[in-house]
Amino acid sequence: MRKHIKHILLIVIVLQVSLSFSQRKKNDTINTGVIDVVKPYTPSISDAFKVKEVPSTEEDQAIKKKEIKYNIFSFPVASTFTPAKGKAATVEKAKTVKLFDNYATLGVGSYTTILGEVYLNHAISRTESVGGYFSHHSSAGGIEGVQFNDNFSNTKLNANYASQFRDLAWNVQAGFQHQLYNWYGVPQSQIARAQADGIDTDHAFFNAHFGGDISFEDTYINSGSFFFRRFSDNQGSGENRFVAKAKIDIPVNREEISTNFKIDYLGGTFDRGYFTNAELSYGNFIIGASPSYQLKQDDLTVNLGVSINFLNDRESGDNTLYVYPNVTATYRLVNDVLIAFGGIQGGLVQNTYHAFASENPFVSPTLLIAPTDTQYNAHIGLKGKLSSNMSYSVNGLYKADRNRALFRNNDIIVFPQGEAYSYGNSYGIVYDDVDTFGIAGELNVDVNRNFTLGVKAEYFSYNTDNEAEAWNLPDIQGSLFLDYQIDEHWFAGANLIYTGERKDRFFLNDGFTITSPITVTLDSFFDANAHVGYHINDQISVYAKANNIANNEYQRWQNFPVQGIQFLAGATFKFDF
Repeated sequence: MRKHIKHILLIVIVLQVSLSFSQRKKNDTINTGVIDVVKPYTPSISDAFKVKEVPSTEEDQAIKKKEIKYNIFSFPVASTFTPAKGKAATVEKAKTVKLFDNYATLGVGSYTTILGEVYLNHAISRTESVGGYFSHHSSAGGIEGVQFNDNFSNTKLNANYASQFRDLAWNVQAGFQHQLYNWYGVPQSQIARAQADGIDTDHAFFNAHFGGDISFEDTYINSGSFFFRRFSDNQGSGENRFVAKAKIDIPVNREEISTNFKIDYLGGTFDRGYFTNAELSYGNFIIGASPSYQLKQDDLTVNLGVSINFLNDRESGDNTLYVYPNVTATYRLVNDVLIAFGGIQGGLVQNTYHAFASENPFVSPTLLIAPTDTQYNAHIGLKGKLSSNMSYSVNGLYKADRNRALFRNNDIIVFPQGEAYSYGNSYGIVYDDVDTFGIAGELNVDVNRNFTLGVKAEYFSYNTDNEAEAWNLPDIQGSLFLDYQIDEHWFAGANLIYTGERKDRFFLNDGFTITSPITVTLDSFFDANAHVGYHINDQISVYAKANNIANNEYQRWQNFPVQGIQFLAGATFKFDF
């Protein structure tokens, strides 16, 4: 404490001297002489005295708190409660589905039906893979009331190689197909004569093809492909087709115009015509370009384009240029709930013998082959989602086809002895200008991840220029399908197909005289199919199928009834190498 008092007195003296000096300055003149400092002032710091944070006082004992004790009057109570041990809740995880690269299936059924498939795929490296596919479907026939062979078979073999890199991916594939059908649809009036002539009704098709495609990333050339097919039959017919396509983005004023290019060559011959023995030849060469530009603004998306096609008829030497609109648009009226769409498009369709035989295997090898000019196909509609698991689509269309191909029952040739297909048991092709008006609706429901349901219905009205009817075009088409994964092992599914009435020609004949053909209406029909299966384990499954459950031997094509109810059972094996 004394040391502090010493410092305080020193500070007071210094302040007093300063005050006196300032008083003299007011009365005296300023002395500009030099001041000599003999010894500078060097202050010293005494030892600091540490003050306790909590000082003790004499009253500490007096103010000490009294200890308070709380007591309750308790007594023991008997209890039977035993707390259970706690356990953390767990989330059930779905079992990971094991995926396999290969499978094989085999089934046998009524009408001596055999169905088999084998699919193989093997990864050579991270960027390369090879694969193959083989399928066979055959039946010995046995349709009630049919007097001729009605067996059929369809065998396919395909192989492919694929390679994928960071900037491009490409693959090549080749295959072969053999099909066998019969012209068994001989009308009642011609059965005796056809049997007496001993006709051989089988018609075999052969199909060999080779092709490939390539796609690029971050380049103006997006993709390209080529395809070659050789199609022939056991009646001396042969057809070659080569198609090459490319998709390129062409920059124009900082914008990109997406353009599709196409080269389509077709050439073929038939051994004879339907009424003559002269060979029929046909050939068409098409070069096409379809530029389009996409415009987006808020909820509106518009694709503006045009399709230009140059056709060279190799038989007649005629050259024709076709220009079609190619405009489509979508507009989101209410997010994903209500979307309006529409457009007007056109194109030149390359008709082929292969395409006709695939749609109707009972055609005669005497067809006239020519392209179809679809001048425009205008459509408008609405689509969207009614809920998170239900989607819909409703649309209408109006299409104008020039030179549209129609299947029509061939004439009956009485004298001389005809070919195996000239007894009114085959189909030919006629061409006409057809305008089509249609309305379609579709509804898809995903009840959950294990159950899906879909319904689709279409109505069509046709107007022809030269032909009496739009031959064999149905007025109504509908389909229903469902798939249900019942549990981990059981699964089931079904589909129902409805085809409305069609028009065709029919000849009244007594075996010697043929009257003028009359128009007949083919009945509409339902085709109901169902299947059920059981997964024994991840690799083996067994299944059973029932087709044409209604047992209705309906006629998709006139005089060609189909098999009644069919049953098939088989097994599938999935595996890896």
